[in-house]
Amino acid sequence: MMRRMTHSVQAFSEWLAATSLSTLIQNVQWIIPTVQTIHILAIAIVMSSASMIDLRVLGIISRRQPLAAVAQRFLPWIWWTLIILLLSGSALIIGEPERSLGNPAFILKMSMLFTVLLLTVAFQRGLRRDAQYWENSPGRRIGGRLIAAVSLGLWIGIVFAGRWIAYLHVDSA
Repeated sequence: MMRRMTHSVQAFSEWLAATSLSTLIQNVQWIIPTVQTIHILAIAIVMSSASMIDLRVLGIISRRQPLAAVAQRFLPWIWWTLIILLLSGSALIIGEPERSLGNPAFILKMSMLFTVLLLTVAFQRGLRRDAQYWENSPGRRIGGRLIAAVSLGLWIGIVFAGRWIAYLHVDSA
């Protein structure tokens, strides 16, 4: 099964690399560095915003500001910037599909991203129900802190896995 999946990913990567859009991205020298720069700047925005929320939940910063106010200020930056990351990441994959799609670091990065987005949605849902949701009881405070700690770890892991994509090469044979 794994060999078939690997073969399918490899076949898809080869097909994608042969498309006119991929060829354009590969052959115009300024596209990849420009898109990578945009991607890195967007990562910085998401990391900063997520860190501000997570560190507030953990009680490390902004203790005097209501959690709901901090979340309201920084959650939109996460969600809107993720659109930029989706577009820039897609362009990078289209330009160099074999570099990413079968790469274990890429797969790990996407798995962590999916997980942290689910945690962020769960966190945000609680706040939408009640601005004091994560502060109403000791159990919820512990739950919120657990979500924040895992979230922070996942965002850091995503950055590391993203960097490792460039250095971890998998033979297609």
